[in-house]
Amino acid sequence: MSLRSVEVFGRHRVVSSRDLDVARQALSEVYLPMDFPSASASTSLDMSLNVVKVGRVTAGYLQFGDAMRVRTAEAANYHVDIPVAGRARMQAGRRYPVYGTRKTAAVFAPGLPVDLDCDNDFAQIALMLPKAGLQAELESLLGHNLRTPLEFSTALDLASAPGGTVLQALELVDSASDQDDGMLQHPLAAHRLEQVLMLSLLLAQPHNYSEHLHATPPLAGTRSVSESVEMMRARPAHAWTAAELASASSTSVRSLQENFRRSLGTSPMRYLRDFRLERVHEELLAAEPGAVTVTEVAARWGFVHHGRFAAAYRQRFAERPSDTMRR
Repeated sequence: MSLRSVEVFGRHRVVSSRDLDVARQALSEVYLPMDFPSASASTSLDMSLNVVKVGRVTAGYLQFGDAMRVRTAEAANYHVDIPVAGRARMQAGRRYPVYGTRKTAAVFAPGLPVDLDCDNDFAQIALMLPKAGLQAELESLLGHNLRTPLEFSTALDLASAPGGTVLQALELVDSASDQDDGMLQHPLAAHRLEQVLMLSLLLAQPHNYSEHLHATPPLAGTRSVSESVEMMRARPAHAWTAAELASASSTSVRSLQENFRRSLGTSPMRYLRDFRLERVHEELLAAEPGAVTVTEVAARWGFVHHGRFAAAYRQRFAERPSDTMRR
């Protein structure tokens, strides 16, 4: 499935209307106050909007049938506009405009209004990422507080390998949004997808902290690894994140990951997954017939996606969980 060829988040339609007031209200409620300065009372704009929430991130598919100019209020959060059909001139405040196509998106920082001048049959994926959340994710990666606000380069090259990671993250969200009991329905899984979207932008798009972010992290020794291992083994069913472990052991996420790689040849989250799999394996071996199900045991040890759990289990133990239980 390609985001460039189909409507995304199709099961999450918010509005489809030709009425100017309806469109203005819907967009303002989902994102931020905005208006159509070139429109008149008789304008027929032919707009549709699909929206999904990924944790604190808002992901929407916005389509205009007719050429349209949109002007927003000053943004309070970070916004990413990714054209998937047609073209648009996108400009934040008095900064240089970005000419959006299926190869070029735009990233806008808080504090400035944005003008979008869209051609006929224009469609885009519009992301809104919380200012505090995105900056906190960056601080966690860096291991220190930001000294100045996070500022991205405005033009995002979607044809590049880094830009492609943003599209891949969105394809994952689109796939999850099409399932009645998919990842977006589980708070822990939705939080992981939120992190994927934030990290894909922080690592793909140049910004004023990119040089520090991509520098080789210092090796802080094995203390952070041993402390993290102790915490995970003490509470294996807890919804641990690399950021939480790094904070508890007074290091950065990147340093913790590098220390795990050098010390144990794995990552913190893979170590946790393998430890949980061992515990599930032990419990299934000891279970009395009919006393418990595989799903119940897996959930008790923090596995919320049964398909992924079953695949990981079979890869590690060369048998299905149900085979272990029968033995």
